[in-house]
Amino acid sequence: MAASTMSSHSLSPSIDPRSGFCAETKTFYSIRSPVPLPSPSLPLSFPSLVFSLLPSPLPSHPALINASTGETTSYPQFLSQVNSLTANLLTHFSISKGDVVLVLSPTRMDLLVLYMSLLSIGAVVSPVNPALTPSEISHLVHLSKPTFAFTTSSTSQKLPSGLNAILLDTPRFKNLLETTAPTNFENMKQIEVLYQSDLAVIQYSSGTTGRIKAAALSHRYFIAMMAAVYHDPSKPAVHEVTLTTAPTFHIMGFFFSLKGLVLGGTTIVLTRERATLADMIRVVKRYKVTEMTVAPPIVVEMAKLGDLTCQDLQALKKVICGGAPLHVESARRFQERFPHVLITQGYGSTEGGGISRMIGREECNRLTSAGRLLEYVQVKIVDPNTGNALSVGQAGELCIKSPACMTGYIGDEEANAAAFDSDGWLKTGDLCYIDQDGFVYVVDRLKELIKYKAYQVPPAELEHVLLSHLEIADAAVVPIPHDEVGQIPAALVVRRDGSTLCETEVIDYVAKQVAPYKKIRKVIFVNKIPNSPAGKILRRELSNHILQTSTSRL
Repeated sequence: MAASTMSSHSLSPSIDPRSGFCAETKTFYSIRSPVPLPSPSLPLSFPSLVFSLLPSPLPSHPALINASTGETTSYPQFLSQVNSLTANLLTHFSISKGDVVLVLSPTRMDLLVLYMSLLSIGAVVSPVNPALTPSEISHLVHLSKPTFAFTTSSTSQKLPSGLNAILLDTPRFKNLLETTAPTNFENMKQIEVLYQSDLAVIQYSSGTTGRIKAAALSHRYFIAMMAAVYHDPSKPAVHEVTLTTAPTFHIMGFFFSLKGLVLGGTTIVLTRERATLADMIRVVKRYKVTEMTVAPPIVVEMAKLGDLTCQDLQALKKVICGGAPLHVESARRFQERFPHVLITQGYGSTEGGGISRMIGREECNRLTSAGRLLEYVQVKIVDPNTGNALSVGQAGELCIKSPACMTGYIGDEEANAAAFDSDGWLKTGDLCYIDQDGFVYVVDRLKELIKYKAYQVPPAELEHVLLSHLEIADAAVVPIPHDEVGQIPAALVVRRDGSTLCETEVIDYVAKQVAPYKKIRKVIFVNKIPNSPAGKILRRELSNHILQTSTSRL
């Protein structure tokens, strides 16, 4: 990378090399070797960086494979499609730098081509979950104010009237990908120079803890995350075959698909909606997948699936688990069943980008942690009551400074004032601590802590206990308002097939393993725990469900 800047914190004697904590500034720094980042003032777009990092010569194996159809896209085809689409968008459409373009579509092979073309022009990509209702989509349109949209035949009717759109599943769009265009991406004429500070993507918060907000992500955001991946000392010498299970409208799906390209691997795109674990296992076996990205519920299922063997996963070397905490008992079960597979956990958010991750077997064995800070991240742990910065081993709200951090929420000054402090630290809303070895531990969401009398009860801790029960397939804990004690913990539980587990047995099981104030007070058995595309439990939806049931048992 040209014009790089390097972190110099590793040279400071005031920083503990073991924990990364600086007692003078009350700040935690990464203890990893710094990675080179381009100077922030250097004109550079995320697509330009991606294409500059592609292996040379281009790999002969496929860049992308459609898991449902077996269709492949080679590296030359991918570049050619990006070139063609970019040229056509510049020539035949009025899309230009700064224009917001909404993308409403299920996961498709050509979405990565579309994203890279739009970003190379300087347009702002606004990907939307196609499962949303027309009224929800209308609200997002109001937030981001797109001038154009790309959608499909199955989702186009959800768009507000008056928004110009192109259907992705039509000959017209296919022609845009195949029309002859310049073959050299670097020589393609750009309308305007793109800077790292320019807006690249608008991502919408999940809405699980409040009103939906539109997070503005710059090109610098993605450049920093890709630099960390590219310079990862643990990256394999041979090419990876990666299965991404997160949808491409979510950052995890989009980023890890591009990561595979930059590292010269093959990415399997899971295009089937509502793909089951059985679908995923078939793909892993058929294409000899070496790495897969999953949300925690998939790891939980794999650990408990009786007929799944090491032979089925013989090529699999790594499972990257993110989006929500993975309970330690589920991780242990998985490791015991598949000792040759590393579970690599990480921690991050739409607003804060990547924050921490695990590298290598030794770090992956820290099952309760979320890994160590990424190379370019600075962290403060702040007491949520006093605002004072805390030290090693003390739990408080994790606040970050990072080049991979949103620039703010669009059109929501109130939310921005709540998200950033006066010194520019982004408040994550997560209760965390960092230990003496620099490992990050996520206790829970501050807003999700259950207030029982004078005590704070972390739902994640109780969910961990519940998932250690062999007859429980999945579980979530939410608060129920109570006049006398404030809130009580209630559990929604999915039984394993054939289980006759009852409420009393669940309550007694948890009570034996936690302090009295943390006990589960009510249990409701359900068929499924609702999760976001990233694997986060949709607690507000569960709370509404549980409040419709009978009065709690104390």
